[in-house]
Amino acid sequence: MLGFVTFPAGLVMLRSGLGSWEKDGPAGGGDMSSFSKAPQQWATFARVWYLLDGKMQPPGKLAALASVKLQGLHKPIYHQLSDCGDHVVIMNTRHIAFSGNKWEQKVYSSHTGYPGGFKQVTAAQLHQKDPVAIVKLAIYGMLPKNLHRRTLMQRLHLFPDEDIPEDIRKNLVEELPQPRKVPRRLDEYTQEEIEAFPRVWSPPEDYRL
Repeated sequence: MLGFVTFPAGLVMLRSGLGSWEKDGPAGGGDMSSFSKAPQQWATFARVWYLLDGKMQPPGKLAALASVKLQGLHKPIYHQLSDCGDHVVIMNTRHIAFSGNKWEQKVYSSHTGYPGGFKQVTAAQLHQKDPVAIVKLAIYGMLPKNLHRRTLMQRLHLFPDEDIPEDIRKNLVEELPQPRKVPRRLDEYTQEEIEAFPRVWSPPEDYRL
C-alpha cells in the first residue's frame, strides 16, 4: 500500500507499509532517519537574516558577499527562477573605505530624462549626502539585471551606523565575517608591539640626523 504524506513546508514523502501511521512514526517502529531530516530541509527553505559590518570595508567586497546571500547562491536549492534568497543587514555604511584616491576619482552619473538633466557627483559628495547610497548602488549593480532585482533589493537593509531597529535585530541569526581585515591605527598599537616590530636598521646612540 502506497500513500503520500504532505508536510507544512510543501514536502511530499512516499511511505509504504500496511500499518497505520502514528504520531511518532510507522506502526511497529522503523527507521526515522528520513524524517529527522525534515527540519533540516525546512531550514533550507527558510529565510535567514545575516548581519555584516561595513566598517573600513570596500563597497565592492561588501556587494560581492551580499549579492550571494540575497540571491541564495549558497543554497543547494538555488534556481534562477526561484526566490530563495536571505535577508542581509549591513551596518556602519558611513565608515566604508576606498583604496587610493577613489573618493575623488570615482564618479556617479544620473539623468532626470529632461534636457540638461545630466548630473555627475564624486563618491565623496554622494557619500556626504547619503551615507548608504554607495553601498546600495554597488549591490544593485552586482545583482542580475532582470525583474527579480527589485525583489532582492527589498531584502537588503542598510544602516549608516550601529543603530539597528529592534524588530530587525531580533531576527538576526548569523554575523558574516568581514571581507577584509580592519587595519589598525598607529595609536592603537601598544608599546610592546611597536618595539617587537622588525626593523630594517637601528641607528646607533650617537647618530645625529
